[in-house]
Amino acid sequence: MSFLRRRSAATPAGPDFDVLAMDPSDWPGNLGAGLLPAPDGSCQGVFLRYDLFGGRGPAMIIGNLPAGSPARELEGDEVPFEVAQLLLALDNDEPVRVVDTEDTPVMHSGNLLIVRRVKISESRVSCVQFDRDDGVLVTIASWDRPITDELYQLLKPLPPEMFQQG
Repeated sequence: MSFLRRRSAATPAGPDFDVLAMDPSDWPGNLGAGLLPAPDGSCQGVFLRYDLFGGRGPAMIIGNLPAGSPARELEGDEVPFEVAQLLLALDNDEPVRVVDTEDTPVMHSGNLLIVRRVKISESRVSCVQFDRDDGVLVTIASWDRPITDELYQLLKPLPPEMFQQG
């Protein structure tokens, strides 16, 4: 996926990597974005929260975590960061864990992705992950909606201006 290249900047005000997600103009609900800052001020990840439920909680969270991000470091059957954020936003404090993973090939913009379907003990959560060729891990966590192959066709790099601070 050649369009997903690291951007170079001396001191980025936002992430120094392209963020792959759904364009907010393609989403009928509310959108929120969060940056995961490192102590040195660099961006260790971006997550986008798509809310279709009229302020009652998100329908989906899409995360982009570069290599080295502490949010990527999971132990045992710990759920991905995005799943934890989804459940936190929904005020669901039941303990959840990863019960299985399965690799599936999916086409995206003429390229083959190997998508990991992550099965969670909370059956209303759907979760998939894939690694981009620039080392960024994309995770999609959805509440009460299956993640179908059509969703990948909606993913595209978002303009860096969306994530500028200041």
